[in-house]
Amino acid sequence: MDLTHLLYLHGFRSSPASAKARRMAAWAAARPGLVFVCPQLPPSPLDAMALATALVAQWPSDGAAVIGSSLGGFYATALAEQPAHRRWRVAVLNPAVNPARDLARHIGELTTWHDPALRFDFTVQHVAELAALTPPPRLTTPSRYYALIAKGDELLDWREMLARYAGCDGEVLDGSDHGLTDFEAHLPGLVGHLTR
Repeated sequence: MDLTHLLYLHGFRSSPASAKARRMAAWAAARPGLVFVCPQLPPSPLDAMALATALVAQWPSDGAAVIGSSLGGFYATALAEQPAHRRWRVAVLNPAVNPARDLARHIGELTTWHDPALRFDFTVQHVAELAALTPPPRLTTPSRYYALIAKGDELLDWREMLARYAGCDGEVLDGSDHGLTDFEAHLPGLVGHLTR
């Protein structure tokens, strides 16, 4: 596939300054003509999805792809399952499967990982928004997806991720961690899927 547009969606409390986001930005910068967008997502899930949807509104149905990490993987799946984007390639990195359940215990004032001075409130309303955004349990076309899942993820259950993305391309790593500190080693498989 001639990849022309690539969207990267970061995880909860993360940012475009994350190691994976910066690595994908560098990869994209080395590909002339590739449009790469990695927005800072707002705390509100509805606002985050509205921003992502607006950013890709003029993108083609062919030649576009989205990568999402953790909560960004949940957003990427919700976006890719919209009718307008059902031909996109998708990569999810230790994707959140049920963030409404998992993040309910994080309600309160939080900081971002990459800038502790940046504070935000995560609310009961935000949890309700996550529940409302949950995509259908069955992916329309699993072959569009690449799932990079680490058994060593200390935050999310790899078995739940594997069940959610059954039938998808990808890798299940015996170790690693939630942040995928060994991401570089798995980049060839991911970009191979996006550009195939």
